[in-house]
Amino acid sequence: MEAARSPSWEMFETHTYDDPAVLPEVARNHWVFMETNSASAVMKAVCPGEWKDIVEVLSTYRLDPQYWLRPGGNRGDIAEQIDAEFARRGWSETRLDLSTTGLLFSRDGAKVGELPPVYQEGYLVDNFKNRIVLDVEWNAKDGNLDRDLASYRSWFEAGVISAGVIITKDRLSLLRLARRLWGEYQMTLAEEDRVTKLPIDLTTSTVTAFDKAQMRVRRGVMGSCPVLIVAATEATWNGNPYA
Repeated sequence: MEAARSPSWEMFETHTYDDPAVLPEVARNHWVFMETNSASAVMKAVCPGEWKDIVEVLSTYRLDPQYWLRPGGNRGDIAEQIDAEFARRGWSETRLDLSTTGLLFSRDGAKVGELPPVYQEGYLVDNFKNRIVLDVEWNAKDGNLDRDLASYRSWFEAGVISAGVIITKDRLSLLRLARRLWGEYQMTLAEEDRVTKLPIDLTTSTVTAFDKAQMRVRRGVMGSCPVLIVAATEATWNGNPYA
């Protein structure tokens, strides 16, 4: 018997990325997805140019072990490569701040004054274009996800964005792949040169990853903002060995 799911979870999760008319299979089959409030369909409808960019990147970008299995801190080669793909399409790193002013009107509609503006400083989103924000959270502290989703919520409620996107990794899927590729590479080396430890740490659970984003979405951190979470898996690998 299927376990009952909570009403809040039913309210938040949608699956419009499964519609080939929204997201072509060449992109859908190489990443895993989670979305809230029909984010994929919303972006295709209201920001078709930006959605086209996202589809192109997801359709063509593939993980290369030469760059992926390389230490790189909280950004590293993979995040920089993905950001570069969006930069080529006119996206840019941008800080989005909000300034809210309260206007006062009399009963007859005449303006009688205004309140001092309230200024809310944002943060530098990795990629911004038109009304879409997109962060590549590859190997940062998982607290970044709280910041991202809470900011998306405030910007959406202020009417300045239409949706938010986070690109990250499916940690366990990539851990299995990394162990296999690294093990195959070690077998090409002389026994005295072999190193069993992976060059990157995919065992820690305190960095950004698909499961961490899912947990926050289930808590409703993003409110009513349409959010798409995209994660690289073994299917995102370009098929080349590590060498």
